[in-house]
Amino acid sequence: MSFNGIIMSKKGWLYTLFFVTLALGFYFVLAQLIPGYTTPKFAPVSFVRPFSFTTQDGKRFTEKDVAGKVYVAEYFFTTCKTICPVMNNHLRDVYNELKGEKDFLILSHTCDPDTDSVPQIKKYADSMQVDNSRWIFLTGRKDSLYNAARISYTIDDPNNNLKRIEDQFLHTQFWALVDRNGDVRKIYDGIKKNEVQKLISDAKKLLKE
Repeated sequence: MSFNGIIMSKKGWLYTLFFVTLALGFYFVLAQLIPGYTTPKFAPVSFVRPFSFTTQDGKRFTEKDVAGKVYVAEYFFTTCKTICPVMNNHLRDVYNELKGEKDFLILSHTCDPDTDSVPQIKKYADSMQVDNSRWIFLTGRKDSLYNAARISYTIDDPNNNLKRIEDQFLHTQFWALVDRNGDVRKIYDGIKKNEVQKLISDAKKLLKE
């Protein structure tokens, strides 16, 4: 290689090193200025369709009440003796960890609205001893509740909708984490403690977005 070729080669490496250093410096500045810039994003798996349910206090509750909020959606029923107590004990951990976040909610939908009337879910909500403006218990029409679980939150098989609504009973341990835009970002198994901890971590990240 000629002397001039060696000089040009060195210049090329210097230019490359300069631009790499510049790019890294720019990345570092953005990481410091923009919260969550370096955090990998998880793509939505679904989105929440319009809904209308009734709270433990007998008030109408719609998608407008969760606009701009990060929330967890679960399904349970008040007379359940199997997975529901486990799930709601785990949800209490989520509640205790995030109750200081004004933009975080928990929505517990009944999957047995024939039994879980407003007075029934009110009694259950009171027994939980939580702030029911932050952890909200919902009842409503069975078909609307089940459609939300299967179509919006994707925590149950939509093919189950092919049966007559009278013959259906939804019983799932899965939870949906929803972001401020109404996108379902991830599904978690509510009876597994490691997934509950992962949900808490992911919810904190979404609250910073």
